[in-house]
Amino acid sequence: MDPAAILAGLARQPMISRKSPGGVRRLLLPTAGVARVPQLMFVLMCASLLLLAACVPKVVRTTGGQGLAAQEAREALLATRTNWSFRGRIALSQGKQGGSGRIEWRQQGKDFDVRLSAPITGQSWRLVGQAGHARLEGLQGGAREGDDAEALLLTATGWRIPLTAMTAWVRGSRAAGTSELSFDPENRPSLLQQQGWAVEYREWNGGSPALPSKVFAKQGEASVRLVIEAWEAP
Repeated sequence: MDPAAILAGLARQPMISRKSPGGVRRLLLPTAGVARVPQLMFVLMCASLLLLAACVPKVVRTTGGQGLAAQEAREALLATRTNWSFRGRIALSQGKQGGSGRIEWRQQGKDFDVRLSAPITGQSWRLVGQAGHARLEGLQGGAREGDDAEALLLTATGWRIPLTAMTAWVRGSRAAGTSELSFDPENRPSLLQQQGWAVEYREWNGGSPALPSKVFAKQGEASVRLVIEAWEAP
């Protein structure tokens, strides 16, 4: 494994899916390297991954103007709130490789500070973007810098994450460019298709405006799953 991979400590190992005689598909987690992990900790780690892989809830997708009008009002309000942050859990996968950990994301205008950590290994990483410049810390061999945060992350780790668009998507807004949007019965986004990604909103909080609690984004074999535990605003 590349020692410079930012998510090496996030259990980046193949995951196997098998179907039981009853037709239920089960996720088999890798067991290599967990012999020293206390049994309770390993059970909690498994439960966390299974929660992130929860079944898709039923939604009623509409295409009427009422949902679009509500969305435009939400986006106009969120556009006035440029400083925000959240914390929660993240699961990443790229083909048969995958891992999970903790995430803290702080946004101030166009600048961001994203911190990832793997509680079991104690490793942590930090990606900072300011004034068109990005810096990735926590790598073996030292920090790396570049002008494009997404390209820097891809080169250093092999993970493809749409950071710029995700800044909008994570709050239930559309990024710049064309998109297709479906809504749930409460006129909140249920599925956003943009830039080749399919972004599912599986759960929302009760805020005003409501903000997503579960955001699952997928493009081909790449996926980013977020379970947001708390939103904060200055």
